Amino acid sequence: MKALLIVNPSSGGEQAKEYEQQAKDKLASFFDEVEVKHTEKAGDATQFASDAVGAFDSVFAMGGDGTVNEAISGLAPHEDRPAFGFFPLGTVNDLARALAIPLDPQEAIDSFDAAHSRKIDIGQINDDYFMNVVAIGMIPAAINQVDVEEKTKLGKMAYFVSGLREVRKNESHQFEIDLTAANETKHVSIESSTLIIGSSNSVGGFESLLPKASTKDGRLHLIYLKDSNLWETIKSIPELLKGVSESNEVLGYETFEQATISIKDSGSIETNVDGDAGPELPVTIRIVPQHLQVYCGKEKNAVS
Repeated sequence: MKALLIVNPSSGGEQAKEYEQQAKDKLASFFDEVEVKHTEKAGDATQFASDAVGAFDSVFAMGGDGTVNEAISGLAPHEDRPAFGFFPLGTVNDLARALAIPLDPQEAIDSFDAAHSRKIDIGQINDDYFMNVVAIGMIPAAINQVDVEEKTKLGKMAYFVSGLREVRKNESHQFEIDLTAANETKHVSIESSTLIIGSSNSVGGFESLLPKASTKDGRLHLIYLKDSNLWETIKSIPELLKGVSESNEVLGYETFEQATISIKDSGSIETNVDGDAGPELPVTIRIVPQHLQVYCGKEKNAVS
């Protein structure tokens, strides 16, 4: 049994250097051979994971949400995929939260057990894959502007501070969306500053933002702000942070298996995919059910 450990040396304020050997030793207690590769630039984790197919039984990532997303994207297109695991070192670590993996790197390493795994859904946006969330509009604009230094200093609050700057701009768009579920498609026109599409309950580190969402429900979950001016945006955000399981006066909620999203207005809007800049609209987004075997925390494994 062979395992590949992909390490992003710059993740978690360069904590990866501190924990790499411990993670390798832990994996060596379950696998006959453990190989380590270090990323140097964007896309390396995807390439390493893709190259591991057929050569390794399991692939692990040590890094933030971006590194985990890259590794999953490298595995997802292949038929015979190795199992996947990760040790979180990022600012948000949404997938770790959804799978009951400790957010503390040392605890995550110490508690790892190869006996605990299950299949999870993953998302696909155009030809690429994502593990947790696609955001469009005001929120991704804020996230895309947060640099590494701000994240290191402020952690999750860096996104909040940047978000306040974007809220003041209050730019809404007319979105045209085709939603497909259970072989039925409906069209919706939405005026909103922000769309959030999640595959699990944890989005942006808020673990109850989508209380009905699960990594195994075969659906993606869409939240959108019903805001055309600054006052409506301000009213909707507290409701958003409470968690959304149905539409109300200030928020919309839909579930789907596939969606196409475009804008009526001129210009372009960039998406944010698992914390990193993604493709511009129009996009097609879909769920890929039960696509990846993932090592998880014992709690989630017990109820899977």
